[in-house]
Amino acid sequence: MHAVKFTADQSLLDFIQAKLDKLDTFHDRIISGEVFLRLEGADSNKVKEKIVEVRLLLPGKELFVKEHDKSFESATDRVMDVLKDKLVRFKQKRNDISSPAIVEARSQEGIEDEVFEADEL
Repeated sequence: MHAVKFTADQSLLDFIQAKLDKLDTFHDRIISGEVFLRLEGADSNKVKEKIVEVRLLLPGKELFVKEHDKSFESATDRVMDVLKDKLVRFKQKRNDISSPAIVEARSQEGIEDEVFEADEL
């Protein structure tokens, strides 16, 4: 986790970590993740909103979500909602492509992966 241009409270970091740990229930192959916490308007000494950005690495895919709100906790909740949806959709697409029903349908239609010999290329 990275707090950009400020020091984040340990209780906030623990809150975000606990939320992110729950993502394993939606996708079991998360490789890594990064969190960036930013203060919008920090340069003018009047913080307008708090921004939470999360980048997750999955096999063959990178997910990035950015949300802002009045507090880091509520922005984190909004990020989690979007990430849950994205993870479920990504896992569903992955399962759809490799599902036995699709493989069987492709083979029945005669759609198979063609294999070419070196002299045919």
